[in-house]
Amino acid sequence: MRIERKTLLSIIAVISSIIVIISLNGCKKSEPSTTEPSTVTNQQMAQTETPTTPSTTATVEQTICPVMENPINKDIYVEYLGKKVYFCCKECEEKFMEEPEKYLDKLPQFQE
Repeated sequence: MRIERKTLLSIIAVISSIIVIISLNGCKKSEPSTTEPSTVTNQQMAQTETPTTPSTTATVEQTICPVMENPINKDIYVEYLGKKVYFCCKECEEKFMEEPEKYLDKLPQFQE
């Protein structure tokens, strides 16, 4: 059985489209929208951060992304108030930086 070139190209285009859609939707979850826009800028955030100091209390390990509640990727993180906050994807990192206070109650490192 021989497949025509036009049919083969159509199949490849469909498969490629599916792969692109799956990869772009990898970190989607509906978030409740807030009515008030964030007034904290990244520059202000950097000014409120404190230097990292060693903790004498038990180490608490974060395993879940505070934004999407997916498993974290240890390569994607920001330092906030002297502690590392890990995320499942870059989009979650950006979302966190818009309103970090909104997610602090989900982070074990801030429950001490």
